[in-house]
Amino acid sequence: MADTLLVFAVVAFIGIATPGPTVLLALNNGARLGLRASLPGMAGAVLSDVVLIGAVALGLGALLAASEFWFSVVKWIGVAYLAYLGLRLCRSSGALTLPDEAAARTPSGRAVFLRSFLVALTNPKGYLFFSAFLPQFISTQAPQFPQYAALAAVFAAIDLLVMFAYACAGARAIRLFKRRGARWLDRACGGALLALAGSLAFYRRGA
Repeated sequence: MADTLLVFAVVAFIGIATPGPTVLLALNNGARLGLRASLPGMAGAVLSDVVLIGAVALGLGALLAASEFWFSVVKWIGVAYLAYLGLRLCRSSGALTLPDEAAARTPSGRAVFLRSFLVALTNPKGYLFFSAFLPQFISTQAPQFPQYAALAAVFAAIDLLVMFAYACAGARAIRLFKRRGARWLDRACGGALLALAGSLAFYRRGA
């Protein structure tokens, strides 16, 4: 099992480190809010990992793979939410505040948490990815629940470390480039989220 977890950790790290919606939000939160205020967003993303893996263990991933209707429902909710977040960032007009100036304008921890949680939870690609990825590391000769729990713990820990690194990079970049850099980082993250929304809109099961 230890060897299996090691291989899983390496493959998971490669997948997580590739910028996706939650990683982009961690980067942007670190820049806009500072490292401490971005922690609830990381917690939301980590909880979504656990929920997604639990859903796959219970068969929801297989349901989305088999049902065009439910796949489309989840997909278009995800597209709409990613597009909404992307447009908000693109239209910020440089209204970002630096971390040490943001106390009066910082969104609540609950709002930061829910934003990252919902971004991951409304992306059907996550369900399909875990449905295809996790069974390769599950032994049919042993109880499956402890194995899924172990994989969820490893994946969540790696996800947390990667998001922490991105948030640190965002906070550091803002201190180096000040407001002009903040404006362009905001718009770059917004554009990336819009691109991901477009990609998800054209995504098909089995693609």
